[in-house]
Amino acid sequence: MNLPLKAYWDLLSQHIRPQKGRFALLVFLLLGSIGLRILNPQIMRSFIDAALAGEALRTLSTTALAFIGIAIVQQVISVSVTYLGESVAWTATNALRAELAWHALNLDMRFHNDHTPGELIERIDGDVTEMATFFSQFAINLLGNGLLLVGILAALFREDWRAGLGFTIFTAAAVLVLNRVKDIAVPHQKARRQAEAEIFGFIEEQLAGTEDIRSSGAVDYSIRELFRLQANKLVHDRKTHFKRWIIENSMGLALTIGNLLAITSGAGLFSAGLITLGTVYLFINYINLLEEPIWAMTHEIESFQTIGACVERLAELRKIQPEVKDGPGVDFPSRQLGLSFEDVTFAYNGGDSVLNGLSFHLKPGTVLGLLGRTGSGKTTLARLIFRLYDPSHGRIALEGADLRTAQLEALRSKIAIVTQDVQLFRASVRDNLTFFDRSISDEQILDTLEQLELGAWYRSLPDGLDTRLDTGSHSLSAGEAQLLAFTRVFLRNPGLVILDEASSRLDPATEQRLERAIDKLLQNRTAIIIAHRLGTVFRADEIMILDNGQISEHGNRQQLAANPDSRFFQLLQTGLEEVLA
Repeated sequence: MNLPLKAYWDLLSQHIRPQKGRFALLVFLLLGSIGLRILNPQIMRSFIDAALAGEALRTLSTTALAFIGIAIVQQVISVSVTYLGESVAWTATNALRAELAWHALNLDMRFHNDHTPGELIERIDGDVTEMATFFSQFAINLLGNGLLLVGILAALFREDWRAGLGFTIFTAAAVLVLNRVKDIAVPHQKARRQAEAEIFGFIEEQLAGTEDIRSSGAVDYSIRELFRLQANKLVHDRKTHFKRWIIENSMGLALTIGNLLAITSGAGLFSAGLITLGTVYLFINYINLLEEPIWAMTHEIESFQTIGACVERLAELRKIQPEVKDGPGVDFPSRQLGLSFEDVTFAYNGGDSVLNGLSFHLKPGTVLGLLGRTGSGKTTLARLIFRLYDPSHGRIALEGADLRTAQLEALRSKIAIVTQDVQLFRASVRDNLTFFDRSISDEQILDTLEQLELGAWYRSLPDGLDTRLDTGSHSLSAGEAQLLAFTRVFLRNPGLVILDEASSRLDPATEQRLERAIDKLLQNRTAIIIAHRLGTVFRADEIMILDNGQISEHGNRQQLAANPDSRFFQLLQTGLEEVLA
């Protein structure tokens, strides 16, 4: 598996460029640190040779002070390089996290159906954290030590070409060994990271279904499945550690050979009178110094095994492009909107079609009651209107314009949906109502709350609109949550509203409040009501019944209700809730 540095750079480069000044300073300090590390052994060699030659104490003291001073400066620069490297790395990878989160949020529902939230968390946070740790050390341990290695070899050539040539051959052989073994653990690391993602996804799924798992007696199954997933990860952990053991022992052998080379070459040249004792020290010091960048590069190469898998997974995520994309743009009027389905066919993941050749037209201001058994395609129809998916065949038009020609944000600002499951966020009441849209004033929010009979509830809040809602505290009743959902719709003022069984689980008293809210919501708007309850259906101007993804019946509600041959008439006689449940 070939993982060139370009793959790493491609992920982070666009987030490092805004920090080019700090990055340039990092490179400058890094080069300065390397220069001082190569210079200091030269000063020590001068000290040894001067001491053996009987130089004056003042000369020796000056040389010693220079050695100590350079060592202190080198340490200060080294700390600065570490701090700056960490700062640049985490700034870049935090920006990468934001990019990947935005990318994931804009991917199709098909993608999210195939990938659990736990898996995405592991990719966007876990994999990027590994990259941050790697990159913050990469500048120091790989790039810096690579330059240090080149500098040491250049200094050895300057002292004696034979020593320089010998150590260059040794270094080339060591680097060649590293290059041959650097990728051997990547497949196992990738499998290990995927196994971790599966564990996170499983835990997230089990925690979300805690009540059902306990009530159905499936706790033992959950624990067994968790053990199975952990055992799968353990297999890949063992294989990964074995491959890394091969890398470490290969480099240990190479460095042992390097030490023997330094001792024998230094002794031979000194015995021949070609170098001084200080130069022998220089050789030994440099070979010890040479061990440091080679070992550091070895450990970074080992990190490549983990990072290589992370980079592959993140690159794969970035390559996934949404099938539902922005169109060139079309302006929708700020009023009730007409809707058309023209021979629409749709299937999830290429399977059996959920909708088959669906065609109907809904005039502006019309309320459509949509009925059908579970699985008949009612919710799928709503998803297609929002362009969470695009039809496999056919065309959906809003005010005569194909939905695919609209920009997604503009389209979805003109459509709103209210379901029986209301999503609340760990945020203020204001943010929960406006979806973090700061352009909506507090006056608009308060006026809408009063219209929807939520004024008393608002006045009971300890901090008004700044009161934080906790999704786990059950601080809102089901009715209050539904009314908050209606408030969201009123604040957006869409031209088309979809009510997906919004009142199917409420008590009668709360439902009366909600019914009054629905009456206000449907004024001067086109609407589709997906419902089981007779009271809600009787609001509709038209009735459409779906059966196996096709229109079984469609027409004026009053005419269908008065026609004994219509299916709607039969449903009314037998009880709508019982037949459609």
